[in-house]
Formats: sequence, C-alpha cells, structure tokens
Amino acid sequence: MGAILDRGSLLWASITVLAVSFGLQAGPVPTGFPFYAPLFVLAVAYVPGLLLVATLIGHLGGLGMVFRRDYSPLLTCTAMAWSAANLPLVLAVWTASGTVFLMLAALAYLYFAVLMFFAIRTVFGLGNGSAAAVVALSWIPLAAFALLWGPLGFLFRILASPFFLFYLIYYLGSEFRGLGDGLRSSQNYRRMLEAAAVNPHDGEAQYQLGLIHQQRRQYTEAIRRFQAAVTIDPTETDAHFQLGRIAAEQGRFQDALAHLETALRLDEKHGMSEVHRELGSVYVSLGRLEDARRELALYTDRREYDPEGLFHYGRVLELTGNPAGAKELYQRAVEAAGTAPRYRRRFTARWSRLAQKQLGKL
Repeated sequence: MGAILDRGSLLWASITVLAVSFGLQAGPVPTGFPFYAPLFVLAVAYVPGLLLVATLIGHLGGLGMVFRRDYSPLLTCTAMAWSAANLPLVLAVWTASGTVFLMLAALAYLYFAVLMFFAIRTVFGLGNGSAAAVVALSWIPLAAFALLWGPLGFLFRILASPFFLFYLIYYLGSEFRGLGDGLRSSQNYRRMLEAAAVNPHDGEAQYQLGLIHQQRRQYTEAIRRFQAAVTIDPTETDAHFQLGRIAAEQGRFQDALAHLETALRLDEKHGMSEVHRELGSVYVSLGRLEDARRELALYTDRREYDPEGLFHYGRVLELTGNPAGAKELYQRAVEAAGTAPRYRRRFTARWSRLAQKQLGKL
C-alpha cells in the first residue's frame, strides 16, 4: 500500500478495475451488471463511505478536508485491492462450478477486506483496532447504496452511462482532475525528498521521509530513515525524539531511553516539552518511578491540559501509593480530552478511555 501511495496512479488503478470486471463479465454466466459497475460503486459509494466511517472512528477532522486530502489516495488503494482480490476469479468463472466459484468469491472478498485493513492503516495512519473497525463497518455504505439502487435505479443508470460520464468529464474536467491532487501532491513531495536525500549531508530530507513512513506505521523504514538522519547529523533532535517514541511503542525501552535522553540534552524544551512526557512514560515502564515523577511533574506544570501527560503522571501517583492524587489527575485527563479541539480528538480519545478505566479501579 505504501508503494501504491508513492508510485500509483488513479487512472491506472481504474483501468485495472475495468479490465478485471470486463473479464468477469465475459464469463459464461452473465451477471446482469455493466462492466463499469464495480468502479462506479467503489468511487461513488464505498470509498466515500469509508472516508466518513474513518473520520468518525479516527477523529480525523472535518469530513470536507479529509475528502479533499484522502479521497484519491484511498480510491487508488481500494481499486488496486479490488483488482488483486478479484483477478483469480476471472479464471475461476470459466473453470469452476457454481458452488466452487461462490466459495472462491467469498475468499476473494475476505482477502479484499484484509487488503483494505492495510489500506486504511496506511492512508490514515490509524491503529490496528481502528482500522479493523472501519473495515468491519464498511458494509454500511454499501447497504445504503443497495437500498437506494431500487428507488433511484433509473438515475444511477443515467449517471453510470458512458455518454453521461463523457459530458460530465468534458464540462467538469478540472473538478475531476482536482480529485487526484491529494495523491499527486504527496507523490511530488516524496520525489522531492528522495532527490534531496541523495545528498549525503542532508539529514533533514531523511528525517522528513522517516515521518512519512512513521505516519503510515511502516516503522522499519521509518527507523532506517531516522537513523540515517542522526548518522549525518548527531545533533538532529527531532530524529532522536522520533526514534525514542518508536522504540517505546515497540517495547524497546532501553533504546527509547537512550534516544530520548539524547534529545533532552540537545533541547530541554523540544516538542513543546513533550520530550519530558515521553521520557517519563519510559521511566514508568522501566520501574524508575521517582525519575518518572520528576519528568512528568515538570511536563504537566508546563502543559497542564495534555491528557496523555496527565494520565502518565496519574499512573505514577497510583503506583507510588497516592490514589487521591492519581484520581484527580485521571479526572483532569478526561476533562482535557473532552475539551480538546476536534482535530486533536483522534490523539486524545485513547487517553480519556484509559483514564476512565483507571478511575473505575480506584
């Protein structure tokens, strides 16, 4: 999915869907649908529905902004996933019996769901649970579309007509070309960074490429890029900080400690003092509670409305035998998450849930 986002084309992905769909239509048993119906359903119903569900579950921000930014990348990944899942059925439609074909079709769409899990995770940077939830709920927009197909079938057939599509593209071509701007701009940005990364002295380009892979949860490549950045410039604070965060997320706490302490030495207020929060979290995991208390007390004094920092500090107080103080901090974490800006709730919701869980135990 990362390679599709970096080098894929919406036009090519659409052509593959049409080709595979045409192969299925050419089989001995007619389906009753035009060969362009799968692409129409993916573009008009499935992908917009996924964007809506992902926005609601992942708290990605305003739907309009998410649609402009992610529609073309997600449609490209979805079209390629559909083609890959259904390509074996082109052969099966000629060779398999009816029952066997239905079993293969069920497996194909199960495989499509797996591919869409990785597409959602890569395009939006969502966690495994959120990505799985989005895929599990993706039948809802399809069901709504199917219900509307009956009463509005005539209108849908007109919209799907090649002649109507020709005139629509002719008169609204610039608008349709704009749908691909999100994918093209990100690809152009990556190509620019790749060109800059050829310079053995440009650590910033390596760092920016690492951020792209980190957002997609491609941690192996992100680590490689961040390590290249600190090799070029050992004082690259941002790269040390991100290496520490990834190591902590992967449970490599000693590596995380080394990188975060380096970042702290380089810039004591790095990332609006978030280096103290991350360091305090690692100290908690290592059982160094007094060190964690020191770092988190400093951080929450500077950033008193950050739910993550409040939650970690609450954990320290709870583990050191101060349930009253822990309860107060958990309550503050829940309140801070609830009053966070809408675009931040994707990141704060987790800490609100964890704080409420700990409150239930106290």
